[in-house]
Amino acid sequence: MEHIPLEKPLADLEAKIDELRRTASTQAINLDREIEEIEGRALTLRKQMFSNLTPYETTQISRHPRRPSTLELISEMCSEFVELHGDRNFLDDQAIVGGLAVMDGKSIVVIGHQKGRGTKENIKRNFGMPRPEGYRKALRLMSMAERFKLPIVTLIDTPGAYPGVDAEERGQSEAIGKNIMVMAKLKVPIISIVIGEGGSGGALALAVANRIYMMSHATYSVISPEGCASILMKDSGQAYLAAESLQLMARPTLKLGIIDGIIEEPLGGAHRSIQLTAMSIKETIFRDLDELSKLSGEELRFQRISRFLSIDFTSEGALNV
Repeated sequence: MEHIPLEKPLADLEAKIDELRRTASTQAINLDREIEEIEGRALTLRKQMFSNLTPYETTQISRHPRRPSTLELISEMCSEFVELHGDRNFLDDQAIVGGLAVMDGKSIVVIGHQKGRGTKENIKRNFGMPRPEGYRKALRLMSMAERFKLPIVTLIDTPGAYPGVDAEERGQSEAIGKNIMVMAKLKVPIISIVIGEGGSGGALALAVANRIYMMSHATYSVISPEGCASILMKDSGQAYLAAESLQLMARPTLKLGIIDGIIEEPLGGAHRSIQLTAMSIKETIFRDLDELSKLSGEELRFQRISRFLSIDFTSEGALNV
């Protein structure tokens, strides 16, 4: 498994366990005691590492190369999924995927950011950074959900909207703004879950929802730590300091009232078990859909708008809810 620098001591122990298992298998010797002892050390280390993560370490985990993607989670959670392509205007932006899905017999529309595995697919997916046509594709799918009265689930994992010249030429800010406006007015339930990075307006364009959740090692922020450090400190190497100030981790974000809850990940991060991660997300979705389905379209719209209007800034600049 690919790992991030934070995980190297743990990866070394796990490599040793794999080596002992291969030796035991090929040489027909009993190494159970040695394997058990190293497994115990690995478990203890994992608990220590993940019980006191810094904001920047959490940022690294939210970007983990093996973190479950939108399509992987859809595959685990849904018995059927038909992906729909294109914005009917310019092209099919593959940084956003979406379509019709069936989850335990219930029809939904699911939309999410999609990163790639490896350089080739990341280039194809533009590293999960949508252009305007990606947001317009999402808007087309949300309008379809409204027409057929289907609940919407969005899975958020993006560093932010693509800042390139071509994206600006085709109306990036207008596309994001329109998504925010239209999502606020929809009369179907919307549940949004930040599964990895929740970066800036690129994330918010899919996150105007009745319920918003974060995975326990996800991040949600107006800007990346590197971007913040580059602008305010003139040094992207100070990203770890910027991360401390941005309050981008799940628990501070919940305390501020930006999200409605936290979905716990398996020990060591979501990449340790896609199945357990998908199960936790699905349980949250179904619990909330049961509650939200009892509300009328006007009540859903009013609740969604009210929750965002209740978030403001004091004159001192501190976030107030």
